[in-house]
Amino acid sequence: MMPFTDEELYHAVDNNLHKVTAYVSSHGGNIHLKGVKDAIIYIELGGTCGGCSMSLMTTKMVVRRELRELIHPELDVVNVDGTPENELPDDCYREEAEVVEEVEKEGLIDKVKKFF
Repeated sequence: MMPFTDEELYHAVDNNLHKVTAYVSSHGGNIHLKGVKDAIIYIELGGTCGGCSMSLMTTKMVVRRELRELIHPELDVVNVDGTPENELPDDCYREEAEVVEEVEKEGLIDKVKKFF
């Protein structure tokens, strides 16, 4: 059983994510922490790593492994990549600024859609 709340895990990951990004950055990518629910860390790989065919391997063999070493060995990591099985749960813990940013992004996409 995980001895931490989702909020505690969120902040622990947020504070340690810079230690995990070296590999991803070396490939022109980045990592965004999207939320935490039940010891599952939801991230989004961006830059050249977003949509890369090796993103699953990067998530499991790099990000998950390093976060388990830094925080807790039972953590799991999911890359929110747009597929139904990797969706960000609505009820996960995340910072308020991220929720606002996500809504603003959706609004921008809706505005741009009308031109296509």
